[in-house]
Amino acid sequence: MVTIETQPSQAPIAAATHSAPPQAAPNQGLQVTEKAIKRIRIAMAKEGISPTEGGLRLGVMGGGCSGLSYSIKFDTQPHDRDRIYEFDGVRVFVDPKSFLYLHGMTLDYEETLMRQGFNFINPNSTRSCGCGSSFSS
Repeated sequence: MVTIETQPSQAPIAAATHSAPPQAAPNQGLQVTEKAIKRIRIAMAKEGISPTEGGLRLGVMGGGCSGLSYSIKFDTQPHDRDRIYEFDGVRVFVDPKSFLYLHGMTLDYEETLMRQGFNFINPNSTRSCGCGSSFSS
Protein backbone atom coordinates (compact mmCIF):
# COMPACT_ATOMS: atom_id res chain seq x y z
CA MET A 1 0.00 0.00 0.00
CA VAL A 2 1.28 3.46 -0.90
CA THR A 3 0.73 6.49 1.31
CA ILE A 4 0.76 9.95 -0.18
CA GLU A 5 1.14 13.17 1.76
CA THR A 6 -0.15 16.40 0.27
CA GLN A 7 0.78 20.02 0.69
CA PRO A 8 -1.14 22.99 -0.77
CA SER A 9 0.74 25.05 -3.32
CA GLN A 10 1.94 28.39 -2.01
CA ALA A 11 4.38 29.38 -4.75
CA PRO A 12 4.47 29.41 -8.56
CA ILE A 13 6.02 25.94 -8.45
CA ALA A 14 4.03 23.51 -6.37
CA ALA A 15 5.73 21.80 -3.45
CA ALA A 16 5.79 18.03 -3.74
CA THR A 17 5.89 15.16 -1.36
CA HIS A 18 6.16 11.53 -2.33
CA SER A 19 5.97 8.08 -0.93
CA ALA A 20 9.30 6.88 -2.20
CA PRO A 21 11.68 4.63 -0.35
CA PRO A 22 13.42 6.31 2.60
CA GLN A 23 16.57 7.27 0.67
CA ALA A 24 14.87 10.31 -0.94
CA ALA A 25 13.98 13.47 0.99
CA PRO A 26 10.34 14.63 0.59
CA ASN A 27 11.06 17.93 -1.18
CA GLN A 28 13.62 16.55 -3.61
CA GLY A 29 12.84 14.95 -6.90
CA LEU A 30 10.31 16.59 -9.14
CA GLN A 31 8.45 19.87 -9.44
CA VAL A 32 5.36 20.72 -11.51
CA THR A 33 4.29 24.31 -12.23
CA GLU A 34 0.76 25.59 -11.67
CA LYS A 35 0.22 25.88 -15.46
CA ALA A 36 1.19 22.24 -15.92
CA ILE A 37 -1.05 21.11 -13.04
CA LYS A 38 -4.01 22.93 -14.57
CA ARG A 39 -3.40 21.36 -17.99
CA ILE A 40 -2.92 17.86 -16.51
CA ARG A 41 -6.27 18.18 -14.68
CA ILE A 42 -8.05 19.17 -17.91
CA ALA A 43 -6.48 16.31 -19.89
CA MET A 44 -7.20 13.74 -17.17
CA ALA A 45 -10.87 14.74 -17.13
CA LYS A 46 -11.05 14.40 -20.94
CA GLU A 47 -9.40 10.96 -20.77
CA GLY A 48 -11.64 9.78 -17.93
CA ILE A 49 -8.69 9.12 -15.59
CA SER A 50 -9.63 9.15 -11.90
CA PRO A 51 -7.43 11.61 -9.97
CA THR A 52 -7.69 9.45 -6.84
CA GLU A 53 -6.37 6.30 -8.52
CA GLY A 54 -4.63 7.38 -11.73
CA GLY A 55 -2.14 10.01 -12.68
CA LEU A 56 0.42 11.28 -15.14
CA ARG A 57 3.34 8.96 -15.85
CA LEU A 58 6.67 10.62 -16.66
CA GLY A 59 9.55 8.57 -17.96
CA VAL A 60 12.67 8.36 -20.05
CA MET A 61 13.41 5.92 -22.85
CA GLY A 62 16.25 5.38 -25.27
CA GLY A 63 15.98 7.08 -28.64
CA GLY A 64 15.53 10.51 -30.12
CA CYS A 65 18.11 12.76 -31.74
CA SER A 66 20.11 13.25 -28.53
CA GLY A 67 20.04 9.71 -27.15
CA LEU A 68 17.16 9.77 -24.64
CA SER A 69 13.52 10.80 -25.05
CA TYR A 70 10.95 11.93 -22.54
CA SER A 71 7.80 9.87 -22.18
CA ILE A 72 4.54 11.34 -20.90
CA LYS A 73 1.22 9.51 -20.68
CA PHE A 74 -1.67 8.80 -18.33
CA ASP A 75 -1.86 5.68 -16.21
CA THR A 76 -4.83 4.30 -14.28
CA GLN A 77 -2.68 3.37 -11.27
CA PRO A 78 0.93 3.42 -10.08
CA HIS A 79 3.26 0.43 -10.41
CA ASP A 80 4.79 -1.23 -7.36
CA ARG A 81 8.17 0.55 -7.37
CA ASP A 82 7.03 3.96 -8.69
CA ARG A 83 7.83 7.17 -6.92
CA ILE A 84 4.51 8.95 -6.49
CA TYR A 85 4.30 12.73 -6.25
CA GLU A 86 1.16 14.72 -5.59
CA PHE A 87 0.73 18.35 -6.62
CA ASP A 88 -2.58 19.93 -5.57
CA GLY A 89 -4.50 16.71 -6.15
CA VAL A 90 -2.66 15.68 -9.34
CA ARG A 91 -0.54 12.54 -9.01
CA VAL A 92 2.65 11.98 -11.02
CA PHE A 93 4.27 8.54 -11.31
CA VAL A 94 7.96 7.98 -12.09
CA ASP A 95 9.57 4.55 -12.40
CA PRO A 96 12.94 3.96 -10.64
CA LYS A 97 15.07 3.99 -13.82
CA SER A 98 13.52 7.20 -15.15
CA PHE A 99 13.94 8.86 -11.77
CA LEU A 100 17.71 8.73 -12.24
CA TYR A 101 17.33 11.09 -15.22
CA LEU A 102 14.35 13.14 -14.02
CA HIS A 103 15.51 13.87 -10.45
CA GLY A 104 15.46 17.65 -9.98
CA MET A 105 13.38 18.28 -13.10
CA THR A 106 10.49 20.75 -13.41
CA LEU A 107 7.53 20.03 -15.67
CA ASP A 108 6.03 23.21 -17.12
CA TYR A 109 3.31 23.90 -19.68
CA GLU A 110 3.69 26.49 -22.42
CA GLU A 111 0.93 27.87 -24.61
CA THR A 112 1.97 30.43 -27.20
CA LEU A 113 1.12 31.15 -30.82
CA MET A 114 4.12 29.10 -31.94
CA ARG A 115 4.04 26.23 -29.47
CA GLN A 116 1.72 24.43 -27.11
CA GLY A 117 2.82 21.63 -24.81
CA PHE A 118 4.75 20.44 -21.81
CA ASN A 119 8.35 21.54 -21.23
CA PHE A 120 10.83 19.38 -19.37
CA ILE A 121 13.23 21.70 -17.55
CA ASN A 122 15.90 19.21 -16.62
CA PRO A 123 19.16 20.16 -14.88
CA ASN A 124 20.51 16.65 -15.64
CA SER A 125 20.37 17.28 -19.38
CA THR A 126 23.76 18.16 -20.86
CA ARG A 127 22.48 18.47 -24.42
CA SER A 128 19.02 18.63 -25.99
CA CYS A 129 17.65 18.86 -29.50
CA GLY A 130 15.48 21.52 -31.08
CA CYS A 131 12.25 19.60 -30.60
CA GLY A 132 12.68 19.65 -26.80
CA SER A 133 11.68 16.02 -26.33
CA SER A 134 15.14 14.47 -26.62
CA PHE A 135 18.23 14.94 -24.45
CA SER A 136 21.44 13.38 -23.22
CA SER A 137 22.93 13.41 -19.75
